[in-house]
Amino acid sequence: MRAALINTGTELLLGDVQDAHLAFIAREIFPLGLRIEERRTVPDTEAIRQTLAELFRRCEILFVTGGLGPTTDDITREMVAESLGLELRQDPELLNSLRRRLRIRGIKWTAGIARQSDVPAGARVFPNENGSAPGFYLEANINPRIPSPHVFVLPGPPRELQPMFQKYAIPVLRSIVGSSALLERRLYRIAGVGESLVEEAIGEKVLAIPGIELGYCARPGEVELRIIGKAEEIEPADAIITSTLGLSIFSTADETLEEVIVQLLRKHNQTLSTAESCTGGLIANRITNVPGASEIFVAGYVCYTNRAKTDMLDVDPKLIEAHGAVSDSVARALAERARACAGSDYALATTGIAGPTGGSPKKPVGTVYVGLASAEAKTVVQKFFFPTDRETFKQLVAQAALEILRRRLIEGQSSKSQAPISSESSNTNLQ
Repeated sequence: MRAALINTGTELLLGDVQDAHLAFIAREIFPLGLRIEERRTVPDTEAIRQTLAELFRRCEILFVTGGLGPTTDDITREMVAESLGLELRQDPELLNSLRRRLRIRGIKWTAGIARQSDVPAGARVFPNENGSAPGFYLEANINPRIPSPHVFVLPGPPRELQPMFQKYAIPVLRSIVGSSALLERRLYRIAGVGESLVEEAIGEKVLAIPGIELGYCARPGEVELRIIGKAEEIEPADAIITSTLGLSIFSTADETLEEVIVQLLRKHNQTLSTAESCTGGLIANRITNVPGASEIFVAGYVCYTNRAKTDMLDVDPKLIEAHGAVSDSVARALAERARACAGSDYALATTGIAGPTGGSPKKPVGTVYVGLASAEAKTVVQKFFFPTDRETFKQLVAQAALEILRRRLIEGQSSKSQAPISSESSNTNLQ
């Protein structure tokens, strides 16, 4: 069944508020075998009526959000009722509930508030347990004279819409969809490999499986691979992906690379410290955003200047003078000194040229060295080249550093797994 979404609200189109509904509703309806095929965002004007008329002809299920409040710009309920040729009727039970709620909260009653108890004739009311404006559902072709889809009208604030959707809309949707064949979705999160290399490795083989839908979403230093299909189609596709990409897959769940790192360190009762120059503390920030990081993270040193590298971690100034701050030698020294000073099992270090100035023919903007020191193995340093803007550069470097650490943490198992895709450091995820 074709499903569509209309987000109403001038504030959305002005950029004052960001839409949170598409992602939430799409996730909630997917297990039912439904997907949003079209989304429109319209202002609180006559555009609502025009868009309703267009989408009534193009979908079987329509979600409409926002515009159910008490003010003059809240016109969604009126537009929906008029578009369906239905009378708006005041619901006495809703009106009394509104009066009780506002009295308890000490809010003064105004004439506009009563509008929130108006619902189109024949609508099924969805109580709002987290706000004042109820939602409602109108079955398909509720007015025989006007062909229409199933229409779900929901409040705008996410804290009101989301619990209402789960408690009241989902059961109605289940009854509409029935027992039709459901689709399954699997995600694979891959670090350090560009999306074109991922597609080259698995694309043709996976798409050869009838019924499989394959998609990619690239982020700095990461690719999210997605397959959708029936259970009998998903399994052979999964086998191809996991055997080919191997250790490059850092997660098949909704978790970040830093969450995986924290879990691995906690599992082995090990600790981490960082010495960051060009990333300015981003790695430490990402790690400490993860609950439980206090068990594994010891210290983070932001050594942005040469003097800071010497003063904070006692890096030999002669080393910096001889090789430059952006070098294999200094990255190695930063990692080893951070581990020694913090007393951690592992230490990550970064030093690079974020730009837009500061580069040279031998070390152009985008050059970076990432060092990893550990108790049980020799310090390793990898050179990368990320010629991009400063913010993206920092994200790419942090991602590369965390991926180096993840590989080290699981390297004891790597000999038992399929070798990961190889890729040039200078091209990592910039394709």
